[in-house]
Amino acid sequence: MALFGTFHPLFQTRNALGRFLKQKIFYCKKSGPQEEEILNKFQQFSGGSIDLQKQESGIAVMTVNNPSLMNAFSGTMMIELEERVSELETWTEGKGLIVRGAAGTFCSGADLNAVRAISNPQDGMKMCMFMQKTLTRLLRLPLISVALVEGKALGGGAELTTACDFRLMTSDAVIQFVHKHMGLVPGWGGSARLVQIVGSQNALKLLSGAKKVDPDYGRQIGLVDDMLTVCDDDALMHAEQWLSQYTNGTAPVIRAVKKVVLFGRELSMDEALRTEKDVFGTVWGGPANLNALASKTKHK
Repeated sequence: MALFGTFHPLFQTRNALGRFLKQKIFYCKKSGPQEEEILNKFQQFSGGSIDLQKQESGIAVMTVNNPSLMNAFSGTMMIELEERVSELETWTEGKGLIVRGAAGTFCSGADLNAVRAISNPQDGMKMCMFMQKTLTRLLRLPLISVALVEGKALGGGAELTTACDFRLMTSDAVIQFVHKHMGLVPGWGGSARLVQIVGSQNALKLLSGAKKVDPDYGRQIGLVDDMLTVCDDDALMHAEQWLSQYTNGTAPVIRAVKKVVLFGRELSMDEALRTEKDVFGTVWGGPANLNALASKTKHK
């Protein structure tokens, strides 16, 4: 007789974790021949960069930096984005991430020169899969992430905002899913994430109407979490202050919080409850828990 039957709680927990990790491995696995082919094409379209600064506070700042093209993604920037996500996946001291654009605007999607070069369906599907995998891994990081939207977030840039846990906008910023105007739909996972964030009705309005989302409308439909009424030079500082209310604490606890929310979003209720128990076990009796008990922490 097997040690555990298929209905034993431990078996079911491991089974749920196994399914999730199998899915996660798909989004983290090394590139195969088809992906290598599209990466070689990406390399032909250079320009810009994805800059990453990791701070002692445990908050990292990732900057989409291609201001001459409104921070559009060149081919090499798509590759760099995947590399930066890989770097963050191994940053065990990390607690939070701010994603922003350089020079006062967020991101205008993909560089049209690169898009035209891979406009055939085969290359388009390979690019779609590569960016879907990268942005899924970005959202699944054990870091609490926020998109700081200054200026415009258009097309793929709008999709990038949905790969963060929160979205902040400056008062003059705009998010717009302009894909319809290009004869397209989102291909970087933006539509699926948008439905999760704002619901199907609002997602349909934003996609079919290519509707401009300002901070007020964004907050109304749940796409935007807060508006920053600050000068451009102060936006990053205020975003760090805003994020700190959620990253205040030790890295193991903050990362555990992100994990249980991730499981709650991506697993069934029963599976999420079982995996929550496993994550709970990693912090129960840990340094932060013992310190709180010893100091008789009072809740404010």
